[in-house]
Amino acid sequence: METKERRVGTVSRGIRCPIIREGDDLATIVTESVLKAAECEGFSLRDKDVISLTESIVARAQGNYASVNDIATDVKNKLGGETIGVIFPILSRNRFAICLKGIAMGAKKIVLMLSYPSDEVGNELVSLDKIDAAGINPYSDVLSLEKYRELFGENKHEFTGVDYVEYYGNIIREAGADVEIIFANRAQTILNYTDKVLTCDIHSRARTKRILKAAGADVVLGIDDIMTESINGSGYNKKYGLLGSNKSTEDKIKLFPHECTDLVYDIQKRIFDATGKKVEVMVYGDGAFKDPQGKIWELADPVVSPAFTDGLVGTPNELKLKYLADNDYKDLSGDELRAAISKSIKEKDSNLVGNMASQGTTPRQLTDLIGSLCDLTSGSGDKGTPVVLVQGYFDNYTN
Repeated sequence: METKERRVGTVSRGIRCPIIREGDDLATIVTESVLKAAECEGFSLRDKDVISLTESIVARAQGNYASVNDIATDVKNKLGGETIGVIFPILSRNRFAICLKGIAMGAKKIVLMLSYPSDEVGNELVSLDKIDAAGINPYSDVLSLEKYRELFGENKHEFTGVDYVEYYGNIIREAGADVEIIFANRAQTILNYTDKVLTCDIHSRARTKRILKAAGADVVLGIDDIMTESINGSGYNKKYGLLGSNKSTEDKIKLFPHECTDLVYDIQKRIFDATGKKVEVMVYGDGAFKDPQGKIWELADPVVSPAFTDGLVGTPNELKLKYLADNDYKDLSGDELRAAISKSIKEKDSNLVGNMASQGTTPRQLTDLIGSLCDLTSGSGDKGTPVVLVQGYFDNYTN
């Protein structure tokens, strides 16, 4: 009997789920939602399918929230409650504004040091063209708020229409603290104003802390060091603190989820018990990609995936089909070409690093790649699909 050839490779499906609330049994809800979707839409689960959950529903089910008062208490206890240097925050109403409110409530004065011309993930304060025209060297020059306004005036964010300099200054003042705003890119600059520093960068935070400590700062913390333990019964994140948090209400944030490895393995087991198929399961937040229009890097979470089953460890190990077709087998065509390429794939080494036939493939973590696909599938708005089922991701031309 002739084997039926598969004509579809990778498929990504958003799975609709109920609205998740604190205390919900997420493993049951996710398992049932995926199985019901398969039944309703007429598809079957297979080994190595990937079920991905947004970090948001995991944190919500955990009840992992904190208030601005909780943040203020922790900041005051850890940084002394007087003058605090708050440096390198990203420009985001969703990601940082509520955190800044709590931080300012825990201090008498905030020296806010903004990186320029853009923040760490690409949100512009001022264009590079304007920087060049003004003869400013952002690597060395320190600008006061007055100098910044004199040179560049008001600069509203391309997408949000917000002047973040004014917006962040107002948040600090409304929280009851004095504020001084400066613009600089060398971490040590803040020590001319205060020796108690809260660094708010994400991916460069370890380097920034090292530089400040070496330069003699008295207290150096990152926002990953704030809300690492419960304050008055609040949520917390032992590993990431405020990193990965999102605005929930005007006075409350949802933190990045607690340790949730047990959850992904629980879902994996439930699917196996129901179907006999061993799927992989992961929790994902932001994707790891950059917007070519706004130059904004999507990844404002500390990692793409805080928890995943062991089948998602590692990077792809792929050959470049067009390289094989254009080089090794340039004189073949049709069935003969197909057979030769299929043979190369089946016989490929387990590690293709340095092999010319793998150049141009993507040597990134599987969880970063799949998480990016899932983030684009689920969207960040009203699609109502906080679970994504990816099928065929581990297939190749021979399957």
